[in-house]
Amino acid sequence: MIIEKRTEIGRLVTFIPNKHTPIHNWFYYKEGFSRDFVELIIRSLKLGRESWVLDPFCGVGTTQLTCKELGVNAMGIDVADLPVFVSKVKTADYDVSVLKEVSKKIFSEKFRRQDLSGLSSIVRKAFPRHVLEDVLFFRGIVEEIEDDVVNGFFKLGLMSAAIKASYIVKDGGVLKIVKKKNIPPFRKFYRNRIKRMIRDLEEFKTLNPTIITLKTDSRNLKFMDDNIFDAVITSPPYLNKIEYTKVYRVENELFFKEAEPMLRSYIGDLVENHVDSEYGDLPAIASAYFKDLKRVLSEIYRVLKEGGRGVFVIAQGVFPTGIVESEKIFSKIASEIGFETECMWLVNRRVATRDRVVKIGYADEFVIFLRK
Repeated sequence: MIIEKRTEIGRLVTFIPNKHTPIHNWFYYKEGFSRDFVELIIRSLKLGRESWVLDPFCGVGTTQLTCKELGVNAMGIDVADLPVFVSKVKTADYDVSVLKEVSKKIFSEKFRRQDLSGLSSIVRKAFPRHVLEDVLFFRGIVEEIEDDVVNGFFKLGLMSAAIKASYIVKDGGVLKIVKKKNIPPFRKFYRNRIKRMIRDLEEFKTLNPTIITLKTDSRNLKFMDDNIFDAVITSPPYLNKIEYTKVYRVENELFFKEAEPMLRSYIGDLVENHVDSEYGDLPAIASAYFKDLKRVLSEIYRVLKEGGRGVFVIAQGVFPTGIVESEKIFSKIASEIGFETECMWLVNRRVATRDRVVKIGYADEFVIFLRK
């Protein structure tokens, strides 16, 4: 197996470059990779106007939006409401003149006091009262917009602006409430965000491929035919890494009726329990994680065309008992299914600790290339 050191692109497998990229930065999603990474892979695989790309863990739509820009057809899948919603809004087609007219109407509405009694304590603590009342006020107006596409645009702008104007700090898998000074007047803040989003759309160029985002479970893609995708570009949830439901609980409570689990999570289970799995002595939660991953890879193999390529961002798992070499197990599973592992790029190496202070080694991050 060829392992190529490519740490110069390590930053591209993070969401950080998207913070300054129009439309991609409409919603910050720490767990994603960047537009530049997707473009790099699309160019590397020589995908074009007739190609179809699948991202079975699409998050907030970086793969689909980049494909839309480059003229490549794409389908994104995720299991939870929030990322599917964000993906659809970022990749939708808009009439900018309609958005401008609706914006004028929204921001001409006179403020009305809001009842906060039905909100959880975490949501009430996450905002200054005047900001939270403004958020609920505008939420009520946006909910009355009948056109689903227009509704989604203003809802995403409101959700993103609300978090920016809150006391929320997302520190890894932990949601912290940190009182800040200089919280801006929310009406002006939200209006400016909408103006910027409209400007992004006016400047965005697309070759108008077909872009689809679906809410479904990537372990079961029976509704899809065999042999339809030219490539897969994705990053499965990292082993024992982020508890998505907790990190995005404020967004879920304020903007979605059901705060569903954002993935089948083994985080927080007992890590000291080990099992003798077919992939060696592993923490029980790691064994369960790889069983799920095997189901996903089996489905991906089926829907890929013969000769199709899969590109996966995978990180090693960190447990108090040591490092789980996820890339080796992933490659073994892929081989059992029928894939050939063409090569791996080592893109990041980070210090791994126990209890945040005790160094137990290094955790590596890889881009793995498979071929059917």
